[in-house]
Amino acid sequence: MTLAVVTQGAAAAGTSSAADPLQAALARAGVQGSAVIVDFHAPWCYSCYYMASHVLTGPEWTAVGKRAVVIEADADAPDGAALMARWDIKALPAYLVLDAQGGEIGRILGEQTRADFYSTLKALLDHGDSVDALKLAARRGDAAAPAAAHKVLAAFLARQDADGGLDWYAELTPELRAKLDQDPGVRLTLARLKLIQDAAAKDTWACLADGSEVLAGDLGCERPYELQRYLACAGEQSDSRDLLRNQRAAMSQLVESGVFGAKACADQRSIVLTAVDLYQAIGDTGAADALLKRAIDQARRSVGENLASDRNLADNLRVYLERYGSVDELDALMVELIKAYPDDYVYPFRYGRSLLARGAAEAALPYLERAAKQAYGINRLKVAEQRVQALQQLGRDRDARKVVAQTLKANGPWFEAEAAALKALLDPKG
Repeated sequence: MTLAVVTQGAAAAGTSSAADPLQAALARAGVQGSAVIVDFHAPWCYSCYYMASHVLTGPEWTAVGKRAVVIEADADAPDGAALMARWDIKALPAYLVLDAQGGEIGRILGEQTRADFYSTLKALLDHGDSVDALKLAARRGDAAAPAAAHKVLAAFLARQDADGGLDWYAELTPELRAKLDQDPGVRLTLARLKLIQDAAAKDTWACLADGSEVLAGDLGCERPYELQRYLACAGEQSDSRDLLRNQRAAMSQLVESGVFGAKACADQRSIVLTAVDLYQAIGDTGAADALLKRAIDQARRSVGENLASDRNLADNLRVYLERYGSVDELDALMVELIKAYPDDYVYPFRYGRSLLARGAAEAALPYLERAAKQAYGINRLKVAEQRVQALQQLGRDRDARKVVAQTLKANGPWFEAEAAALKALLDPKG
């Protein structure tokens, strides 16, 4: 699952004055006796496009619509950002499943294969118990307790709430913990929560110890996410290559099976980029370059001449070229991507920002202006920042001030931190 980490300031969005779409959905669910599914996404989230095109389709998705009230939440819009803050959604795509009373049943994160997504969602909808109900079931200590405890810990893992999950587990009686610790799923999920906690606390040695336990487990397509945390910890050590070499075999095997194999993982991008990070960390730049070339070739073959046929694959190609450093090829691709996806701000914004970072303000400005016409919500402010910087580099300060004034007026009271950052471009000294 690709987890597009949300740094766009959802927590600052506040609460919309418009009718609350979630409350309306819960009201419908109460009448129907069904669940509610909130689909969190954003226009810059290419894993969201993968899910929309390859998974949230067909008779299975139609059947879901008969069992649950489904609503969408755009992370860039004020209402969607407020919902993300309310439910502490840290990454996209995310699918929040609630009962009709608004209690959380569970979450599904990131890119999923069709089989995995519907299997997980069916289990959540069939079981129907909220996390609070599962906590009570775990405390009973009967034969069903380990499965319930595993689901509770998995819910905390999906939230990336390591402190909450470990605190909940510590509150159980020693006798119950001793019983639950015999369950392999419970042990692995606890180790994953500890690894998150270690990384956040920058406790290097604990991170490496817990990380080794996690990476020894059966992680399947989720291995790159845990290995990224382990790499960050190992990177702080002067002699970490031996530790990292121990991870090469499992990661290389996942590359072959999960990216180039017959039963590929949904999130191939994370596998490729994490393997590249690993190879570079152990000093094998040749293997890193070879993998990127292979991934570039595969992406080109898969998407073909029609970049509009699969936005996720097209964007994988962009990311691989960027990582490989193929500037000319990347520039040519960006122009084609803008043509292939003319209806949103994302690619003109990305290309304009790239040109501006290289000092080409005059070339960047038309792309940024095009992006501004289609931007909304928080991305309106992000685009405006780049436009203002381009205008300032060109000595057009009056135009820059006009852009700031127009953007802030259109933005209204939302996204205070980003609005303040935009204002600060006109008066850096405050």
